[in-house]
Amino acid sequence: MSSDIRVVGSGGYVVHVDICEDLTMECVGRAHRLYYAILRELSGIVDEVVLGTTSLAVYYDPRRIRASDLIPSIRRVWSWAREVELGELHRPRRFTIPVLYGGEHGPDLGSVARWAGLSEEEVVRIHSSRVYTCITLGFTPGFIYLGEVDPRIAAPRLETPRVRIPRGSVGIAGKMTGVYGLESPGGWRLIGRTPLTMFDPRRSPPIPIAPGDEVVFKPVSPEEFSRLSGVFVGEYSS
Repeated sequence: MSSDIRVVGSGGYVVHVDICEDLTMECVGRAHRLYYAILRELSGIVDEVVLGTTSLAVYYDPRRIRASDLIPSIRRVWSWAREVELGELHRPRRFTIPVLYGGEHGPDLGSVARWAGLSEEEVVRIHSSRVYTCITLGFTPGFIYLGEVDPRIAAPRLETPRVRIPRGSVGIAGKMTGVYGLESPGGWRLIGRTPLTMFDPRRSPPIPIAPGDEVVFKPVSPEEFSRLSGVFVGEYSS
């Protein structure tokens, strides 16, 4: 993988930074280091940094800096950020997310099992036995993108997205697994649901999980699911 990055201004007071082309966890780590380095080193001259899966968008105030000056500043930050460990910029935390797999909460668990040639129990075991990294947040408030899914169960997205997916749903889309923070449309294969509240706009931050943090999934019973209903993700302890 090349150590260089592509930095371009595209109008609208935003600079785009392409880290790499393919979604790999190595690429994700590079994106995280640059993301946190920019937040630390350029906080006085940029308004917002939006993290994608393999790229960044850096929004700036043209009254404080021009794109022609911001671009070399980003490159200077990258020249040292690419060599450091993420822990020097952001200390990752680990979150446990309880999940009730299958049934009405995981209507696609069977299709993932058939795609993988495994039993539903094996899919649950594989999915819940891995430590995932939070790649980024979006596309709706509280949605967390996590990687990397075990290749044995990395089923593709649905051909036809659903119009309504309940909040807390846990899905798989190829290399990534994720949790829906709010009810929304979506095309991920739903294998379970967490009873936790993943996004609460009344809190600061409204979701405590940040890029680079770790997530593990814990299978729970229907009784445990009901008991934990509404608990904020930042207050849950397994």
